Amino acid sequence: MTTETTEQNRKTSFVRARLVPGLILIAIGLLILFLFGAGTQPGQQATFGMNAMRSQAIPIPDLTLPVQPTIYVMILVTVFLGAWQVARGVRSTGLLVGLVAFCFVVAFLIWATRDKSFNLVGMLSSSLVRATPIALAALCGVISERAAVVNIAIEGIMLITAQTGVIAGTLSHSLYVGLLVALLTGALIAGLHAVLVIKYKVDQIVSGVAINIFGAGITSFISSRFLEMNVDKLNNSGTFPVIPIPLLSKIPVLGPIFFENNLVVYLMILLVIVMQIVLFYTPWGLRTRAVGEHPKAADTLGINVYLMRYVNVIIGGMIAGLGGAYFTLGSVGRFDEIMTAGKGFIGLAAMIFGKWNPFGAFTSSLIFGFADSVQVKMQILKVPIPSQILGMAPYLVTMVVLAGLVGRAVPPAADGTPYEKQ
Repeated sequence: MTTETTEQNRKTSFVRARLVPGLILIAIGLLILFLFGAGTQPGQQATFGMNAMRSQAIPIPDLTLPVQPTIYVMILVTVFLGAWQVARGVRSTGLLVGLVAFCFVVAFLIWATRDKSFNLVGMLSSSLVRATPIALAALCGVISERAAVVNIAIEGIMLITAQTGVIAGTLSHSLYVGLLVALLTGALIAGLHAVLVIKYKVDQIVSGVAINIFGAGITSFISSRFLEMNVDKLNNSGTFPVIPIPLLSKIPVLGPIFFENNLVVYLMILLVIVMQIVLFYTPWGLRTRAVGEHPKAADTLGINVYLMRYVNVIIGGMIAGLGGAYFTLGSVGRFDEIMTAGKGFIGLAAMIFGKWNPFGAFTSSLIFGFADSVQVKMQILKVPIPSQILGMAPYLVTMVVLAGLVGRAVPPAADGTPYEKQ
């Protein structure tokens, strides 16, 4: 390789790794100035409530910030990070993106709340609740794809289980029976998907799409044919109550967010912890990851590849069933047509963003839940942005994440590939 070629490669690497990202960050800083800094006035303040309504947490003073200085600080931090990226480079790209996103969001919230106030803790608590079905969908995807089975049927599974759960809960007058039926329904549908793709080698995407179409069709038919005419008898289950955890619920800020929720939210948080431990610190998790990365090598070592895939996909279906139960038993107590609203697909984006890791998927889901919660709060504050644009926020975040990560996030090596036993 000539010296000229080496120098050219070095320049190309510099442009790709430092110059272009750095200039983009500087441009984002200028964008914050144009969008949020230019429309503010000296002396304006933004007040953020730090105490959730009807909470057992110890009350603390609200947070009041000067609008212009705070926005200018966010601009300076963003521009500084861009200049630092150009001059020195930052190894942790994820940290860099996170800091810039934080600056942009803070500037936006300060601008939207100028001379107004809104409950910040309430919004964060709502973000966790709204992230729950997304996180459960993401966990379903994680456990399935770690065993090398692509499951895009999560949306259909959640929709069907939302309906079966509310019907069972209404008929039995027991939310727990409804929850159990939702879990079993999720296991049944996921088992069908597993049989199609593992035993009969059906294309995994085709099978998932078919289940999604079937789910949308059958739930709409049952809803219009039976539920709408028998609301009290079939579609009025009620919801799980909020259960404050003693002592922990009294912690300021954290208490209302994490320790004053209903059963479904607590189960989601528990599942994140359990799945993280099981996947990375137990023999079962090691076998699951081996099946997903190199099934032939796993088979050689005596691991039953087919069994591992069947069990993991069915467990994933039960997790998606819990996500479906959230929409009815954990949220509104009734079934509405297409009420999942794409949360299963957003969960798949969170799974990719989280790099097929339970904790990563959970934190990614919080981002989508936060976007969903913010758009609701901004409509309440009557921010001068069309409500249609605000309603698009969670889906725009999904598109941005996928556009930036597809091709960079690396799935399990055998993901989506049928296994042929030799």
